[in-house]
Amino acid sequence: MNEWIDLTRKLDQDLSIYREGDYADPPLIAERWAERATEGFEVWRLILGTQTGTHIDAPCHFADGGATLDRLPASACVGTYRLVTAACLADRDFRPGWAGETHLLLDARAPLRASTSAIDALLALPPLVVAMVGNLQADHDDPLWFHRRLAEAGKYLAEDTLDDVGSLPPAGDIITLPLRLVGVSGSPARVMVRGKR
Repeated sequence: MNEWIDLTRKLDQDLSIYREGDYADPPLIAERWAERATEGFEVWRLILGTQTGTHIDAPCHFADGGATLDRLPASACVGTYRLVTAACLADRDFRPGWAGETHLLLDARAPLRASTSAIDALLALPPLVVAMVGNLQADHDDPLWFHRRLAEAGKYLAEDTLDDVGSLPPAGDIITLPLRLVGVSGSPARVMVRGKR
């Protein structure tokens, strides 16, 4: 049986928190709340943002009126994927000729600019969840165009995964499971893939 590849970043003191200009996401804080010596058990308090570490963006993260995280059914978080590379998306004539997977897995680690027409062709496919390794750069003036376009298409994006995972299988099983939060724009998530057996 093929091994699972865990694409999830560790939530620890070395985790990079998103910042751009004067803006920064909330810091990650993990502090002991209860001690075994005094309470008989140990509990930690976590303070973090919805987009901390490896996470899933709901459409409302970038689109007015977009769906919140709780609109993503749990059944859509476990399934099969098809790998799409940055090289495929750099080709403006790219037209995917396959269907049946529940997820798209983008390997965007190559420094190539994705064609907007190729992205639109990809987003026309049925999968509700797109998982991304690396950071896709679209051939557009807006650096967040890909994220906005994805949200407008009603798709959920699992991102900020580990990059140093070697080559990824072209197809297989995938898990993109967020916390069961209600009414929010995203959640930290566990993201794992396994090549076809």
